[in-house]
Amino acid sequence: MGEETLLLKIPEYLWFAPEVLRGKCNVSQAADVYSYSIIMFEVLTRMAPFELDLDLLTVKEIVSKLQDDGLQQPFRPTMPGDTEKPTIIELMKECWDESLSNRPIFKAIKKQLKALTGISSSHNILDSLLRRMEQYANNLEDLVSQRTDALIEEKRKSEALLDQVLPRSVATKLKNGLPVDPEAYQCVTIYFSDIVGFTAISAKSSAIEVVDLLNDLYTMFDAIIDIFDVYKVETIGDAYMVVSGLPARNGNDHAKQIAQMSLAILREIGNFKIRHLPTITLEARIGLHSGPVCAGVVGKKMPRYCLFGDTVNTASRMESHGQAMKIHVSPQSKLLLDGFGLFSLSSRGIVQIKGKGEMTTYWLLGESPSVGCSLPENGVMSTENDLISLRNGAFPSTSMISLKNTGSSIKYEDISNRSCGISARNGTGSARKIEVN
Repeated sequence: MGEETLLLKIPEYLWFAPEVLRGKCNVSQAADVYSYSIIMFEVLTRMAPFELDLDLLTVKEIVSKLQDDGLQQPFRPTMPGDTEKPTIIELMKECWDESLSNRPIFKAIKKQLKALTGISSSHNILDSLLRRMEQYANNLEDLVSQRTDALIEEKRKSEALLDQVLPRSVATKLKNGLPVDPEAYQCVTIYFSDIVGFTAISAKSSAIEVVDLLNDLYTMFDAIIDIFDVYKVETIGDAYMVVSGLPARNGNDHAKQIAQMSLAILREIGNFKIRHLPTITLEARIGLHSGPVCAGVVGKKMPRYCLFGDTVNTASRMESHGQAMKIHVSPQSKLLLDGFGLFSLSSRGIVQIKGKGEMTTYWLLGESPSVGCSLPENGVMSTENDLISLRNGAFPSTSMISLKNTGSSIKYEDISNRSCGISARNGTGSARKIEVN
């Protein structure tokens, strides 16, 4: 027989019993039982004999392994991991047992199959076929339902991930195949921060430790900004950029949201611990600025939602010209914050800002005491300056205070009901009134 003819007939050997391949015996019932086990493998797995093994071995190598009777574990087809019907698999393995005497005879196989499947030779073939088709249809329906649920879950995960990368309104447009046009915003407030001495910290850390540090820090920042009406634009190294007022406009509330967020971040940084450098206290510089911007999606591959305009540059300058653990505020943001009457700011004076020239900037110190906080129970304050320092909410929310100068102290008395805001008025003699109007 020629070599080419032999190569064509080699695949048929995959059904032959090992003892036949070795030439130790001719075809027998035990050899037929082995061949039947290979057919069972095809039916159960819906795969060709040794299909998984053919990815690594040639047909010749498989036949050679079958002929080798010195192997500790006889070579047999590899079963896929998701094969069902374990009882029938056990029967199949009995049929391809290396020992001829351990292989069951066909009568026993028929009896076991009847017990396992409930089908005997007396059954009508057409009824059996219809029952099998019905069972297959039911299984297919369950499989389609499972795959559909899995598809819906994966779609939900991908949409959630997209919503984290882009603003939800922008992501919705992209998912619906709609164009995302650049949009101009008349006024937003931008936050910039970076870590003071980050280069020195990086020099003392490995690359993995730097990644862990930034991940811990920004995870904390992310948890804080979720409380406020803001959008995280991006992080670049140790720089963190947040904006409020877009893509959803919120009037002038963007200044308040960013200011309150900045104060919350500043408080938490003081409690932050670097895992690999626990003795080093982390400090940050923060800068705020308000003004017009243009926003839009840039790029098709890994699209980014970016902000453009001089407002972005000025906010960055507020941060870079700031000081450690302070919030540096531009005059535009300060003007908006004053409108809320909730924040304490102090003038930093005139500062030379790179690319901007001289600017009068401010420090955001914190939120003013809340309206309605209590006065001393004895109704006496040591100086009039102490009283005036309680401006912006130290009095009860509805009160008119009558003050009498007694020399070393000032006595007050609640004489009427008004709403928020304090103004001083001169009374007669030594008496003064401060209305909460």
